[in-house]
Amino acid sequence: MNPDQIAALNDDAKGKSPSEIIEIALAHADGQAVVTTNFRPYEAVILHLVTQAAADTPVLWIDHGTNLPETYRFAEKCRAQLTLNLKPYLPLMTAAHWLALNGGQVPMPDEVERVESFSRIMKLEPFERGMRELAPKVWITALRREQNPQRAATLAPFMWDAKFNCLKVNPILDWTPVEMDAYLLEHALPNERTYYDPAKGDEKHECGLHAKLVTDKA
Repeated sequence: MNPDQIAALNDDAKGKSPSEIIEIALAHADGQAVVTTNFRPYEAVILHLVTQAAADTPVLWIDHGTNLPETYRFAEKCRAQLTLNLKPYLPLMTAAHWLALNGGQVPMPDEVERVESFSRIMKLEPFERGMRELAPKVWITALRREQNPQRAATLAPFMWDAKFNCLKVNPILDWTPVEMDAYLLEHALPNERTYYDPAKGDEKHECGLHAKLVTDKA
């Protein structure tokens, strides 16, 4: 899509609900859409929205093997309740292998080099592989402005992702926790607030899934 087409989609999205934005997106997918998740808090919202519109949409999840037990239990609750077409992608290196080579524990937010190594090897490589193999025309995300203050001004409901040559769609971009909590309650969806992403580090550091991917280092 060219910039004018993306701008037209964003104009059309003004005032529309997340469900309506997803319907617009799916109309451009030709049956080739994916939704990505990391099963962090509130992820059941985007998963429910998407599966209500297209139940068999592949759900791309990068399972790096070091999630908290609560995250794995939450993932299973979502998979069962929403009958997700879950597509887990795992790193080429096991979590035990990476940990043995890198201090034995997942990186903490202030350990920049370890965070970047974990992100590159354990998360970005399988993500890039998953996107190549699933080859979506539409990529639906759970991105929200309040979670990305450094990039909030650059985000829009519809964007073009040149890396994967697909339409990137952010239906709940402007939702706050108030809307998210209300949606969870209305649809009796599960949630889990205990979460830690070793690939992200502190709140100013992106794990890279929504930025340029760099996977050419070991």
